[in-house]
Amino acid sequence: MNPRAAVVGAGLAGASCARWLADAGWQVQVFDKARGPGGRLATRRMVWTTPDGQERVTWLDHGAADFGARGPAFQRALLRAQAEGWCRRWQPRPSSPLAELTPRWLGQAGMPDWCRGLLDGLNARWSCPVDTLGRGLHGWWLESGGQRVAEGLDAVVLALPPAQAAPLLAPWRPDWAGAAAAVPMLPCWTVMGVSSELAAEVPGGALACPPTGPLARVLRQDARPGREQRVGEAHWVLQATPTWSQLHLEEPPEVVLPALQAALAEWLGEPVLWRSAVAHRWRYAVPALPPAGASHWWDGELALGVCGDFLGGAQLPAGVEPVERAWSSARDLAGALQTSVVEVLA
Repeated sequence: MNPRAAVVGAGLAGASCARWLADAGWQVQVFDKARGPGGRLATRRMVWTTPDGQERVTWLDHGAADFGARGPAFQRALLRAQAEGWCRRWQPRPSSPLAELTPRWLGQAGMPDWCRGLLDGLNARWSCPVDTLGRGLHGWWLESGGQRVAEGLDAVVLALPPAQAAPLLAPWRPDWAGAAAAVPMLPCWTVMGVSSELAAEVPGGALACPPTGPLARVLRQDARPGREQRVGEAHWVLQATPTWSQLHLEEPPEVVLPALQAALAEWLGEPVLWRSAVAHRWRYAVPALPPAGASHWWDGELALGVCGDFLGGAQLPAGVEPVERAWSSARDLAGALQTSVVEVLA
């Protein structure tokens, strides 16, 4: 009988690990608290009403809105994802401050598309936050809201932000739990919205990084490939700096939203006539420090593993971004899990 594993978390780390295990013959179940895959590779569905009373839906990339690829293995993986229709290249204008990181990569039509493609055909359960890991004579079991959602598992993989993984790890690996809880993560307040078209073009075109003020990145969603464009509209994603986000971390969205809207207008030098906008807080956006040490955690006796962008990997090139680090961590964990557990079950 094929071994069984649960992967908790369906961002790129979890989706990649689940796919590698499934391709190696594992029976894999995936759990995520969100309504779909992607994690911080996120695209938000925003419903709003036009001035003439028509309801509209606009999709906005409000998490990791793009990413680069440094290592040859990750570059090959992206070329495969491109061939599958999950990802696409994007070349920002040379005037962009990120020009040295080009080419950039996007999900084909939305940022979760790569994760969605990796999970195609796998058993995934959404809106299911796992809050308890248990282990007995017949393997691991998982609970959500006091209800058992999986049991008889040969292995469990946690692909979660470290603060969310820590309480699940505490009964089994308190050392890991302590290390995960101590990982500093930077927050990011993000505004998504639609406005009337501007009188002048945005500096940098689709992507700009204001040198001062609370905004770290200004993204014109509708100027990116594969995204919706409508005459007379501008589609925005505004990402605040980590410092500003931390300072205003516990502010309500209705306070953060006008503050970042005002910052955009000040930077542009002209008013922005908003038709609809919302603010979203990423409490755990990116690791505050470059991760060091092992690329993953794996306990072969417990058959318990952890992967994610908060873990290190000395074999990775300098300047590797969190998305690539998450993928590499999942690859290494999947290899360790396959080797270890198959030896035990043989």
